[in-house]
Amino acid sequence: MASNSSTPGPSRAGLRALPQVLVATTAMLSFISYWRAAAVVLNDLASSAYYAAGAAEAFIGPTAPWFVLAIMVFSYGVRAIYIESCSIFVRGGVYRVVKESMGGTMAKFSVSALLFDYILTGPISGVSAGLYFAAVANEIFSYMHSSARLPMGGTAVVCAVAVTLYFWWQNIKGIPESSEKALRIMQLTTVMVVILLAWCGYTLWVRHPALPPAPLPQNVHLTKESMGWLWGTHIPLAIFPLLAIFIGLGHSVLAMSGEETLAQVYREIEHPKLPNLKKTGFIIFIYSFIFTGVVSVFAAMIIPTAIRQHYLDNLIGGLAMNLQGPYIARLVFQVFVVIVGALILSGAVNTAIVGSNGVLNRLSEDGVMPEWFRRPHRRFGTTYRTISCIAVLQLAVILISGGNITLLGELYAFGVIWSFTMKGIGVLVLRYRKDVHREYKMPPNVTIRGVEIPLGLGFVTLGLLAIAIVNLFTKPTATVAGVSFTALLFCVFYASERRTRRTRAPHIELDEFNLTQRQELSLEAVGARPGNYLVPVGNYYHLHHLSALLDRVNPARRDVVVLHIRLLRRGGSGEHDLAPDQLFTPIEQYLFTKSLEIAEKKGKTIHLAMVAANDVYDAMLRAAQNLQSSAIILGDSSKIGVAEQGRLLGNAWEHLPEPKPQLRLEIYTRTGQTEIIYLGPHAPRLTPKEVDLLHNVWLQLSEALAPEELHHHDIVHFALDELINEMNAEGVTPVIGRLRKHLEEISQRRQHSNGGEPPPDSLPN
Repeated sequence: MASNSSTPGPSRAGLRALPQVLVATTAMLSFISYWRAAAVVLNDLASSAYYAAGAAEAFIGPTAPWFVLAIMVFSYGVRAIYIESCSIFVRGGVYRVVKESMGGTMAKFSVSALLFDYILTGPISGVSAGLYFAAVANEIFSYMHSSARLPMGGTAVVCAVAVTLYFWWQNIKGIPESSEKALRIMQLTTVMVVILLAWCGYTLWVRHPALPPAPLPQNVHLTKESMGWLWGTHIPLAIFPLLAIFIGLGHSVLAMSGEETLAQVYREIEHPKLPNLKKTGFIIFIYSFIFTGVVSVFAAMIIPTAIRQHYLDNLIGGLAMNLQGPYIARLVFQVFVVIVGALILSGAVNTAIVGSNGVLNRLSEDGVMPEWFRRPHRRFGTTYRTISCIAVLQLAVILISGGNITLLGELYAFGVIWSFTMKGIGVLVLRYRKDVHREYKMPPNVTIRGVEIPLGLGFVTLGLLAIAIVNLFTKPTATVAGVSFTALLFCVFYASERRTRRTRAPHIELDEFNLTQRQELSLEAVGARPGNYLVPVGNYYHLHHLSALLDRVNPARRDVVVLHIRLLRRGGSGEHDLAPDQLFTPIEQYLFTKSLEIAEKKGKTIHLAMVAANDVYDAMLRAAQNLQSSAIILGDSSKIGVAEQGRLLGNAWEHLPEPKPQLRLEIYTRTGQTEIIYLGPHAPRLTPKEVDLLHNVWLQLSEALAPEELHHHDIVHFALDELINEMNAEGVTPVIGRLRKHLEEISQRRQHSNGGEPPPDSLPN
């Protein structure tokens, strides 16, 4: 393979074998515990607790908390559908999974509804955060006896626009997904929830308020707003009670928005995956039941009926201000509630952009959308065109809504319920596919005359379908907007797919490649020797590090492996790995074509490989370990500094399984400089001044200790022991202060440094 790696494209295909690209079909994933997985899902799911109950009460009145509780119980069944879906091994993401079960037409419809869901997630979360901020700001103004007031709708729009633009830019630059951040946010949220529950318990003990009205048909406020097109029609008395219940459930369905994140995080859950997924689902159920369901009941009991209508846009903030206790304590707690809400709701805005981007990228890979959408940003390498399209749509929704959370909730419910319904139908259809393997079946199931009847799956899917159909008639604005948007997207996808298939042909500027599929990256599969140089590439605009390396490397001594890592984001990529044809698309083909062009100009041989991963730095280190590489060659990043690149790779090195390799990281800048960083334990590269300093200390101490034998390394060992003893005795803070001062004193000298002396085994000419 080494002799073929630098072969040019189709023009020489008849003279030489095609260049070979190793595609590792097993993704290099960094796994997380079920606690972290639950935190990731709850960061999305818990956002609905801030607006779902208030939106429901605006339509169906004081019985809303009971319907929210019922939806939270029902969500356990919906969660079981997602668990069964995860146990069905179908590669390829949302579109391909639905296409596998129900065909291309239904797949396009399902994806259109999912995109409607994602596009509404950002605006409703951003607007909700703005409403909470405006409410607490006005409370503070009132406490300070100021006449200033923030307009609720206008402030909500400004906040939502600002948050959307912020995360648009962050995603353009490339924001990493972090389960650590999600865990920290949920820990802070848990503190808030515990305080809220305890304070609510004390308030209930002092006041003894009544429970909300029972969720009986006669207690549900069926108005023109809550019944929509059904208002004024003749409804048979026999079905009226059941219809009233489904109307109540339909207006409360927002409480379980975010369930789809459970499927997106499944791929990252550590072994044993399915049992840990079930644990994750149970944690999510308990947490959301308490936070979304129980808190909504407490709000209905504690906030007086006469003023509760004023708090429907910020129900938890209103609950905080109506607890039993001093006003200043309640105001401080409301500020805490708003801070936590801002973190969760802002995270939901980012999730919406990431999820929409993931879905559109999968459609592009499957030939439904043109490859134009996936062309990378010249500087950051991200799919900026799809991200920008999503942001424009979200900004339009925010401006049109005028900060009306009730309107946004009505629209959002359309996407939520139909996404769940299509998921349930898809899993139900796959239940009768004999060729589909699954590890889990949603109970209960009964077998009659050899035919399995999925009672649990059928009941939940039928319930979802019934709520979805009722919502079509009771939410006319959402129905018109949702059906119009879904139909428009469906037509766009249909026309685009036909056009893409007609025009998708081998481009004259692209080399053809022979794809070789292997489960894992290995030396034998790649065809390289131990001690090779691993060169990760991701953006065909930024290949200067490959060019600089090939100028210096001697192919007789070292092989060069060019590795492309396809980053798997949670949104839209499905529960399982992508299929090989989704990994190697024209974008990747063009990237490797440009790499081969550089190799040809240098007259050097390169080996090509690609792998999917959810953590780029972890994948780099694991690939280097598998390939027994001696160095990783990177270009400087437009997103982070060289020192931060080294720190992130150093952290990834610490998490490698034993035995950990000794690796050198070489970062080539666009200005021609090279920064060399050693990963893991290594002898420090001392400057001449540092060597002189060590030698002078040795001279003084060796003379004082004569005739004892003293070496330079004894001085270093002694100094380190003294430093550790000082940190143990006085704490780390004083040492950090002095160390920071030392770094500030030498920072200017380091800026003029040439990056350090060459490594011992520097690249041969």
